[in-house]
Amino acid sequence: MTGSAMTDAARPALLLTGSVMEEVVERQLSGRFTLVPLDALNDSNAGAVEAIATRGKVKVDDALMARLPNLKIVGNFGVGYDTVDAAAAAKRGVIVTNTPDVLNEEVADLTLGLLLATVRQIPQGDRFVRSGQWTKSAFPLGPTLRDRTVGILGMGRIGKAIAKRLEAFSVPVVYHSRRPQADVAYRHYPDLVEMARTVDVLVAILPGGPATRHIINAEVLAALGANGILINVARGTVVDEAALLSALQSKTILAAGLDVFEDEPNVPEAFFALDNVVLLPHVGSATHFTRAAMGQLVVDNILSFFDGKGPLTPVAETPWPRG
Repeated sequence: MTGSAMTDAARPALLLTGSVMEEVVERQLSGRFTLVPLDALNDSNAGAVEAIATRGKVKVDDALMARLPNLKIVGNFGVGYDTVDAAAAAKRGVIVTNTPDVLNEEVADLTLGLLLATVRQIPQGDRFVRSGQWTKSAFPLGPTLRDRTVGILGMGRIGKAIAKRLEAFSVPVVYHSRRPQADVAYRHYPDLVEMARTVDVLVAILPGGPATRHIINAEVLAALGANGILINVARGTVVDEAALLSALQSKTILAAGLDVFEDEPNVPEAFFALDNVVLLPHVGSATHFTRAAMGQLVVDNILSFFDGKGPLTPVAETPWPRG
């Protein structure tokens, strides 16, 4: 990786806000750009930065973009881009791209795995065997997926992939989103609380950010009820974590399966003492295959833009061609 002291004035610089798939992104872009790690950014090289590759752990906010007068594009590694201030980028004429579609199937697979692990208590069964308890007693009967209706919060690309898999399990599906979708046959609920009252499983797969912060709150959890299960594969911020912890402790809901948290990787320790929650370390797209595809799309977006062809997957706030 090239630091600020080695910035080549003859070619543009690309700012890396962290490790962004070194074997894909950094290797392919190092021949076209001078790579500048965030901790090497200074007044002498900031003007050369024309692109950013970010993995989302560091915020690309207006203050950072203000330091980069020649910034043209931000390539976000991930479909969610809530750590990039896309509205500020739009005002500055900066394009923001993300990596949709290439991770849909992987995240949908993980969602069904997490749902089954939570409903059928798979981690609890594993611990039961490992601890030697099976030699003393039978594992108790548990809940089932058979008599449940699943409500999906967010019916985007991944939500549709999840719903398709649930159909194969013969599980009824309904959904809540800001507006009904013409190409979706499942019942649409305009009110989230109303949907929560009618379903037994609530799957969150919607963008993070201020507009969806704590959309799943104490009222929603109470409506989900004592037989209800929450699965969150979206962003930790969409759930009021304190309200969820209270709901699990008091058995306001039956169980939860969580792949994301409000302050990753700092998971509240109170969750660890609960046997009715399955915890994963944000691994929805975490396979070699899918992460490589995501990294390649970051590369392809940036190279296509600088080749004059435009970005491949610009986000809604920064459409292309510019309108």
